[in-house]
Amino acid sequence: MESMIKDKNLAGAGQQKITWAKAHMPLLNYLNAKYAAKKIFKGINMVVTIHLEAKTAYLAQTLHNCGANVVVTGSNPLSTQDDVAAALVASGITVFATHACTAREYDLYLDKALDSKPALIVDDGGDLVHKLHATRRDLIPGLLGGSEETTTGVHRLKALAASGKLAFPMIAVNDSYCKYLFDNRYGTGQSAWDGIMRTTNLSVAGKTVVVAGYGWCGKGVAMRAKGLGANVIVTEVDPVKGIEAVFDGFRCLPMQEAAKVGDFFVTVTGCKDVIRKEHFQVMKDGVVLANAGHFDVEVNKPDLEALSVEKPYEVRKNITTYTMQDGRHLNLLGEGRLVNLACGDGHAVEIMDLSFAMQFLAMRYLLENKGKLAKGLYVLPHELDTEVATLKLQAMGYAIDTLSPEQQAYLHQA
Repeated sequence: MESMIKDKNLAGAGQQKITWAKAHMPLLNYLNAKYAAKKIFKGINMVVTIHLEAKTAYLAQTLHNCGANVVVTGSNPLSTQDDVAAALVASGITVFATHACTAREYDLYLDKALDSKPALIVDDGGDLVHKLHATRRDLIPGLLGGSEETTTGVHRLKALAASGKLAFPMIAVNDSYCKYLFDNRYGTGQSAWDGIMRTTNLSVAGKTVVVAGYGWCGKGVAMRAKGLGANVIVTEVDPVKGIEAVFDGFRCLPMQEAAKVGDFFVTVTGCKDVIRKEHFQVMKDGVVLANAGHFDVEVNKPDLEALSVEKPYEVRKNITTYTMQDGRHLNLLGEGRLVNLACGDGHAVEIMDLSFAMQFLAMRYLLENKGKLAKGLYVLPHELDTEVATLKLQAMGYAIDTLSPEQQAYLHQA
């Protein structure tokens, strides 16, 4: 298969990025060293659809080194880095991805990747799984299964599973303890603000930040905003999460009230229309709107465009300004797509080392259990979480205690 990328001559710059990431990913380095010689994925066709940047690229290279025939495509048009895509092609991996591709091109790339007839898939957001169920069902008999990286993708999988339509085994890597505790909380918390601050060059300290959604990602975004000196308001639809936000020291308000006082708005819900017409109408002049959920539907762009009395314009790279009838200006970052990747480099390398180790182990688990797993949604066994956490502690130079036999007996006595 011939790759479809922007420019193969960008490979050198892309490999520099991958080399930097590799130096800070001890878990993937360990797995690479342990399994590359054994070629545990030898002969396995694998499609990896995740945000195509340096850390993802090293995961793809690790799977490739361990014997897999890897095909990579991006899961978001604005997160694909063309130099990294070129570097992957130079290392022998097939890639279908270009930065800022059209919706039609994005769909074509998914289909081209699936033409490889994968036995294993790594998905991010659920578009690959959706296509397999909608238009590429002919490939389902050859699938051993796959794994999903994101909260949004897991929501889609749960809906498929609940309706009895999920046609093959899928592992919700996002629901693994190591993944949602560290990737979602610390990864999103840091990278969302990295993207916002890099793009706006504005101070967060002293501002009012509205965080929509108080799941693990929202907790991370709120925690980092507080650390940066912001006054934080949380909006929620779940009363348990709402009171948790209050007990964590944040105000909890309906979006209609929060919209009147916020300076920065960050959506992390996985739902649509979280910020919409009635909210835009009461916002202050100059507010910054950012989305850290997977799809660009949390901030309602059609409503923004309908309210704007002038053609939206890019006032600064990755900042689109909408002019309201009364002269107020509302600023949307990264076209409402994932701000940490549309406007930044995504999660910190060390965080994705944890997450991608989980993805690697998910692929190994599916292969080891070939023919044993019924179609449906699974979570990785707890011992794999423990394995990843133990390795990460060792890599960082830390150690923990172990229970004595007497302590074990005490904890398990009737």
